[in-house]
Amino acid sequence: MEVKTAGVLSGRGRREAILALLRTQVGPIKGAELARHFQVSRQSIIQDVLILRASGHEILSTPQGYLLPKTGGPRRHRAVLACRHRPEETEEELQILVDLGVKVLDVIVEHPLYGELKGHLMLESRADVQAFLHQVEVTGAKLLSSLTDGVHLHTVEASRPELLAEARTRLRARGFLLEPEA
Repeated sequence: MEVKTAGVLSGRGRREAILALLRTQVGPIKGAELARHFQVSRQSIIQDVLILRASGHEILSTPQGYLLPKTGGPRRHRAVLACRHRPEETEEELQILVDLGVKVLDVIVEHPLYGELKGHLMLESRADVQAFLHQVEVTGAKLLSSLTDGVHLHTVEASRPELLAEARTRLRARGFLLEPEA
């Protein structure tokens, strides 16, 4: 049940409305857009998302905004790729993947103090890669791989397993793919 005060949703009502919006959206929604929509601060939206997650809702936070994971649809093939490269080679690595039709779901590093650190990326086009790199530039944020001398994992998915095989081949050719020594 929604509770409104002077035309503004209560926290509980706003969280229910955020879930409803995320369920109907085709793509991610930026926190700033949600804040404008609900006439609250971006920090209020961050808090709402944390509360929703704590109550069992899986909400992904990506560079493009918040979204709910997709369920159903065509079968997708997943793989985890172990990579290592310099920060200035990030664009090339990501473009190799998206140019093949491989979606980069996340980046994972193993931190010596905190254990596994994961960032949701959800990159599936050159435009997504450029937007991500632009955010890195304007925020001055460091890539997670900078914490581990360039070593990181990517969870990726594609419509066909041969696309994942080709991604491995191309990353290997560039020296980006980490593999067990023979």
